[in-house]
Amino acid sequence: MTKIADLRSLTADQLADELLKLKKEQFNLRFQAATGQLEKTHRVGEIRKDVARISTLLRQQKSAA
Repeated sequence: MTKIADLRSLTADQLADELLKLKKEQFNLRFQAATGQLEKTHRVGEIRKDVARISTLLRQQKSAA
């Protein structure tokens, strides 16, 4: 789980990179869940919330500029 204070210190490019990384991990977790290989089921929710946090920060930075 990523803290919002840590994310606020990142640039828009760094946030976009982190978002891409999380979306790839989210895809892999969904694939594992579909095949019955997912062990850490709580991670799906954590990733979803982190994606939402980063998307919100990117949107805030874009509207502030």
